[in-house]
Amino acid sequence: MHFLNVTGAQVIADPNPQKVVFEKALTLIQKGDAEAAEEICRDALDLYPEDANILCLSARALIRLKRFDESEKRIHQALTLFPQFARAQEILAELFAAQGKHEQASGSLKKAITLGSNSPDIHQKLSISLSAEGKMDDAEFIAQESSRKNPTSTAIATAHDHLVEGNLSAAEEIFQKLLTHEPDNVSALAGIGSIAIANQQYTDAEIFLKSAVTQSPDFARAWADLVIAQMELEKYDEAVTSAESLFRINPNDTTSRLLLANACAMAGKYDDALTHYEHIATKIPGDLAALSGMGHMLKTVGRQEESIAAYKACIASNPEHTEAWWGLANMKIYEFSRDEIIAMETLLQSGNAKVEPTSRWLTSTPEVNLCNALSTAFEGCGDYERAFEYLKRGNDKRRLDEPYDPVYVERLHDRIINTFSDKFFTDRAGAGHQNGAAVFIVGLPRTGSTLIEQILASHPEVDGTFELQEVGRIIQGLPINNIEQSQFPENIKALESHEFERLGADYIHRTQKYRSGLRYFTDKNLANFLNIGFLHLILPNALIINARRNPMDTCLACYKQLFARGQSFTYDLEELGEYYLQYDRLMNHWDSVLPGRVLHVQYEDVVNDLESQVQRILEHCGLAWDDSCLRFFETKRAVRTASSEQVRKPLYRSSLNLWYKYKLQLSVLIDIVNKK
Repeated sequence: MHFLNVTGAQVIADPNPQKVVFEKALTLIQKGDAEAAEEICRDALDLYPEDANILCLSARALIRLKRFDESEKRIHQALTLFPQFARAQEILAELFAAQGKHEQASGSLKKAITLGSNSPDIHQKLSISLSAEGKMDDAEFIAQESSRKNPTSTAIATAHDHLVEGNLSAAEEIFQKLLTHEPDNVSALAGIGSIAIANQQYTDAEIFLKSAVTQSPDFARAWADLVIAQMELEKYDEAVTSAESLFRINPNDTTSRLLLANACAMAGKYDDALTHYEHIATKIPGDLAALSGMGHMLKTVGRQEESIAAYKACIASNPEHTEAWWGLANMKIYEFSRDEIIAMETLLQSGNAKVEPTSRWLTSTPEVNLCNALSTAFEGCGDYERAFEYLKRGNDKRRLDEPYDPVYVERLHDRIINTFSDKFFTDRAGAGHQNGAAVFIVGLPRTGSTLIEQILASHPEVDGTFELQEVGRIIQGLPINNIEQSQFPENIKALESHEFERLGADYIHRTQKYRSGLRYFTDKNLANFLNIGFLHLILPNALIINARRNPMDTCLACYKQLFARGQSFTYDLEELGEYYLQYDRLMNHWDSVLPGRVLHVQYEDVVNDLESQVQRILEHCGLAWDDSCLRFFETKRAVRTASSEQVRKPLYRSSLNLWYKYKLQLSVLIDIVNKK
């Protein structure tokens, strides 16, 4: 590490204790451990209180920790000792930027340049800061001057040209070379992050983009890409935080507000999301993203008529925006008019349905969205033959875009069954965290799981949450390598008993933010049927409820549902039937090795005798009877599943044995399910 002297020029220092401390702390900051870095700097300053380099590095760590007052104190100590220290002005600019004080940040960067700062990307940072101020002409001028004078800037400009042309490999090569010599170059870090997103390498993207915004908190484009990466990683709370940082930089920018709205929607902050969507729709009447976003949010919070109005406003603005047609169909209770059906068929036949979805709530192509909506419309008219024709057409096309490997799925189920044996549980008896607050609702989609959750959430002692991702994240955090036998589930074998207790406590801690403090809370991530053995080990007192339904109705309902993402097994009848058999096989295994551990709730039984099934569910959970559970449809809470409107109405019987209406079209599925 070369230390900066007070004028900003580099001097080569002989090895000394301060330098060792500085480099150790700098490495920790670069790895993201600002707390440890600050502790090292703090200890060093007891011995070397006038070391300006360590003062500035401490200030930088404190910025990462959002301890802004302490950071400012450190910087002013450095500037009091050395008023001409350019690096201190750069760190001061970082501090201002982190607090949204863009004008002051630009001023400090200009002072650093005047003092002779030789940081290779300082002009880039100034350009970014001026852009955040809204001084676009000045920002562009600085960027051009930097490019003209600085070979690094020229290289970055060339790399960006490659990005625009779609030549990702050439751009990446340039950025990587730059980072070899300038590991903190924010443009290169952000560029690599953008490329990683394009390559769907979202974990790598997050690492590079976090580093970029850490170096340059005003870097709006890097923040925007970071939001995208974090949403793809399903780190929705972190995405909201990043989107808020972006929004502070660009409060008048519609794209920034839309990103914040989308992040809030995915994080369960529905009222905040709706506020942002409504603001955009007011500012830009007819904006498709805002109107469709409003439709989704209003549906989620139970404002049905307003949701329908938002979708219809979206269609009126642009009938080719098929996400809105799908939104109406996905309400499950909307009846399409004859004119609307004709409009959808005409649009589909014209080939003009080319407007891509504008939200993360739907990722299918326009043709698939229309086919799904038309299928729902014709089913509502009782024309099951035409309904299935459109359904199959849409699903066949969606399947082409969905990676699915049935051989891998069968092998995974085999591995789970082989790992979680009788002996496996006997050897680990007594393990796990004893907290019993979690109620896991598992199973396949469209089996009445949302109904079970709504019944429980109507009880005064139960917090209803949604499909939490915490179990999967904990499993992903377990030690693995490239050998299959050291991946999940086999890597569970290497864990000691105390580690199961720690993992269970970690789950309870992670989920605390979704709860209001009631005795129980639900976690309706249905895919946890794969993880029942793991759940039993880490939370032996947690409750597990498996939602079941007639196999044919289950599979048909899955086949009819156009999922936003995932559930790749649902778009082909043969694959769907085989997946159902794998699910059933695994549930039978859990009943064998953990008898009585799972309560199975049959949807048809709930419809036919609601009171006795509610009593059964409450007794399983150790909950006293409460009449409100029978009036689940009156419970005011956000529901963001496909059944959101159905659980806001009393039970109906029309979905029972619906598969029989499609008996001729489902012959392949019938043959497979009958293997059971």
